[in-house]
Amino acid sequence: MTRTPAALVLADGRIFRGRAFGAQGTSLGEAVFTTAMTGYQETMTDPSYHRQIVVATAPQIGNTGWNDEDSESRGDRIWVAGLVIRDLSRTVSNWRAKRSLEDEMKAQGIIGIQGVDTRAIVRHLRDRGSVSAGLFTGDDVTSDDEMVAKVKEQPSMKGSDLAGDVSTDDVYVIEPDGDLKYTVIAYDMGIKTNTPREFAQRGVRTVVVPSDTSFDTVQELMKEYDAQGVFVSNGPGDPATADVTINEIKKVLDAKIPFFGICFGNQILGRALGMDTYKLKFGHRGINVPVLDHTTGKIDITAQNHGFALKGEPGEEFSTPFGPAVVTHTCLNDDVVEGVALKDGSAFSVQYHPESAAGPHDANPLFDRFVSQLAQAKQSAK
Repeated sequence: MTRTPAALVLADGRIFRGRAFGAQGTSLGEAVFTTAMTGYQETMTDPSYHRQIVVATAPQIGNTGWNDEDSESRGDRIWVAGLVIRDLSRTVSNWRAKRSLEDEMKAQGIIGIQGVDTRAIVRHLRDRGSVSAGLFTGDDVTSDDEMVAKVKEQPSMKGSDLAGDVSTDDVYVIEPDGDLKYTVIAYDMGIKTNTPREFAQRGVRTVVVPSDTSFDTVQELMKEYDAQGVFVSNGPGDPATADVTINEIKKVLDAKIPFFGICFGNQILGRALGMDTYKLKFGHRGINVPVLDHTTGKIDITAQNHGFALKGEPGEEFSTPFGPAVVTHTCLNDDVVEGVALKDGSAFSVQYHPESAAGPHDANPLFDRFVSQLAQAKQSAK
């Protein structure tokens, strides 16, 4: 079958040429790579990948097709700006598959390029860092200078406020499996669907709220639903732009309401505690990242997707307006901060994804830790 020509164009002038698949046209974003060998459906539907063109290091993509169960966004929306792969599987071989990857990409208007040397692309991004990029197919593949100019015109990921793009507009509730034990108010910064599912399995009702929800509204909802804690989810963009949410979370911390954050939520907690954030050279994206818990000495293999991080040192203790805090987790690959907490136990967060989807389950007990906090809060309220 003849394929339409396509090009991945980087802002630094590097161009990789291959064949188009999925939808046709032009898509702009930041080129990043993921080291995950499985889970492309979960990756593509993760709202944290909004405005990012994802390069897969796994050599063949599409072999398990696309199903109606594993998407990580409401409405099963694909959030990646584009997909870059070496080989597209010609057949789908999974009993849960309903259609092919390419069929789903066409239906959702997502552009892909195949037949490129993804090893060379990843090495380039590893050495030069994640950069602005564009995918061009068919008649949109024009002169090199014209395509590079279009790529350079787009806004940088640094300074981009994207959580509002992916967050819910309205409050919605996900009920627990079985008996209701506790309730948590969850800020949707780009929440993955498996997070409320993890809460539901533990008897926790999740009241999901928009990213700009005020503390006054949170208090009203906590009273209405008899909630015990606050959660802040993963999400895309630069945490330095999330001052609205950060200011409301400061009020949560001041009130000593049990708090748990994941990924973007970790950066929001850190900034609320007075820490700074910065953009990583090429980020952490994959399901095989080792993290050390300095409080226990335990190492977890984790799922990660972040391009920004907190500034801090392994095991560092520091003062905050809410009491002493500590850097609890760091990445064993590069010492990047992977978790912070208030020492009184009222608030903690991690940079990685304990809900997996896809990925290892080493960090899953963090949900149990938060549930223990909710139980203590409920007992204290009696």
